[in-house]
Amino acid sequence: MRKTYILLSVVMLICLGCEWRLKSGDTEMGHDQSLIDRYDRIEMLYLTTGDYSALQQMQSDYPGQTRMLIEDVLHIGHVNDVGINQRFRHFFCDSTLQRLLADVQVEFASLDDVSHDLQKAFKRMRKEFPDIVLPTIYTQIGSFDQSIVVDSNMVGVSLDKYLGADYPFYLQHYSDAQRAMMTRQMIVPDCVAFYILSMFPTPDGLTKAEIHRELRAGKIQWVANQIVGRRAFRNPEVDAIDRYMKSNRHKSIQQLLNSHDAIVE
Repeated sequence: MRKTYILLSVVMLICLGCEWRLKSGDTEMGHDQSLIDRYDRIEMLYLTTGDYSALQQMQSDYPGQTRMLIEDVLHIGHVNDVGINQRFRHFFCDSTLQRLLADVQVEFASLDDVSHDLQKAFKRMRKEFPDIVLPTIYTQIGSFDQSIVVDSNMVGVSLDKYLGADYPFYLQHYSDAQRAMMTRQMIVPDCVAFYILSMFPTPDGLTKAEIHRELRAGKIQWVANQIVGRRAFRNPEVDAIDRYMKSNRHKSIQQLLNSHDAIVE
């Protein structure tokens, strides 16, 4: 059964070719290669112009990304529904979302810094998890809902959730704590955290008495901090894990993630 892991912010606190085809990002670790596939640009082209070649590219080159966007992020139906393409475009006719489309392209005209940080993070992940399959990282534009979606070895980043703590729409709809996490600097930590979660999911059948949900999130976030090399996630649960790991230096990150204790002793 397919499992899709979705980051909700409340839980885990245009250079286009003449044929409108964008080259996929290479998922290898070369220094001059981007790890990020700019699916958002093809999405933007179709939504703003109705360009049929852009729609074809979404369907042929990015079937998984398009399915997750329509079904898991926007929740507007199934990718094979009759009339879904028109429904998709109509959904973004809202004036707030029209402004969002433009703002994303301005704010994220370049993602070179994010790609660079992802390369460093994945190198560290390879050391901790030698058998890891590097995911395909791609960007998309949602509707201020999910920040990150993970399906198999694909990680989708909704750029609409990382426009900065002072973005006007955020000021009206999100708390200070939530907005503090909705910045460009949180893209890499969120990608790492939720890809690790997909690798070490909570086992089925565990009751709340057997596992403390917030502490479990704290473990994931603490590990993400180690991978990105900074304290991106800061909360009491992360602090508790930090104290525990400093007192148990013999424990590896994988042992920590494989532990399902209700509390850290």
